[in-house]
Amino acid sequence: MTNISDQQSEITLRPTVAKINLSHLSHNLEIIKQQVNGSKIMAIVKANAYGHGLVPVAKHLIQQGVEQFGVAFLEEGITLRKAGIRVPILVLGGILNTQIQHFLDFDLEITVSSIDKLRQVEEVAAAKKKKAVIHLKIDTGMERLGVHSYSAGPFIEAAVLSKQCFVKGIYSHLACADDPNSPMTLEQMERFSEMLLHFQRLGVSTPLRHLANSGGVLHFTQTHLDMVRPGIILYGIYPDMASHRILDLKPVLSLCSRVVYFKVVQPGRPISYGATWQSDHMIRVVTVPIGYGDGYCRSLSNCGDVLIGGKRYPIVGRVCMDQFMVNLENGSAYNGDEVILIGIQNGEQITVEEMAEKAGTIPYEILTRFNNRIPRVYAQ
Repeated sequence: MTNISDQQSEITLRPTVAKINLSHLSHNLEIIKQQVNGSKIMAIVKANAYGHGLVPVAKHLIQQGVEQFGVAFLEEGITLRKAGIRVPILVLGGILNTQIQHFLDFDLEITVSSIDKLRQVEEVAAAKKKKAVIHLKIDTGMERLGVHSYSAGPFIEAAVLSKQCFVKGIYSHLACADDPNSPMTLEQMERFSEMLLHFQRLGVSTPLRHLANSGGVLHFTQTHLDMVRPGIILYGIYPDMASHRILDLKPVLSLCSRVVYFKVVQPGRPISYGATWQSDHMIRVVTVPIGYGDGYCRSLSNCGDVLIGGKRYPIVGRVCMDQFMVNLENGSAYNGDEVILIGIQNGEQITVEEMAEKAGTIPYEILTRFNNRIPRVYAQ
């Protein structure tokens, strides 16, 4: 009699898989360190490490010497703690009063973005007889979270005088640093620098200053300060078409699938939902088992490409929830043949940046859309 574990070992994994190259991740981290010349690194691993897998990526980065992580939500920080990760973790997003106790229970650093939030943290920390580790969020132009830089004085003073909070850091977020020609980054830097004078006025040491995201790391050395927060460049992707390609980044993720069906389609026979595409001559079509239910963009319908046998072929018809079709014209492919959606095959390449441009979005969205229906396989 076959037991369940034996049955599971015989099951073939889904043919669609995201391959994560950890040596490329190490390479990117190292060249970022060289770029920032001594500033500390807060590795941003939010959104499932930009689709690469939160816990495996974080564990690998710790092995490479990373000593601080940034996540977006409380739950991401808790996931890392439950996985045994003990390095400092800053939750960058806004908080609710009901969450504060969990920050303290799991030793997570809190973004405090107003005096009201500060008082809430103090109250919960006092009740739990703990001291909260906080970073003050200053709004220098994003208008998302944080006290405006021009009115931050009372906020900073209240935080410095708090008996329940240790002010570890102070930070802001750059809105336009992906574009090296935008004047806004220098304006934000100037506002941030002026705000920091409050610490001098109060006669206390300035906490850890961090401002630079991936764009700041690339283009604005004056924003590197004490610590930087690289996100998408860690994973080998430039944040914007306007970004200068000054670092030898290596993409960490490749996305692969396999042909699961082949057919000959007669002229005038439309393909997929809505009958949006048809050929005026006989063609060969294959089906690939990945779709928008996995996070593959439906907007790539009739405009995306894949690689089969080292050749580029177009997606035809609408991308379905679980699969899409590819026009081989008079080419050939067999069931089980590898299909590259992102990556390199026989010298031909499809990049995340290219896919984003065709889908009418940004590389961030392409990566973070890929969900857990797609298995991740990690290689050193």
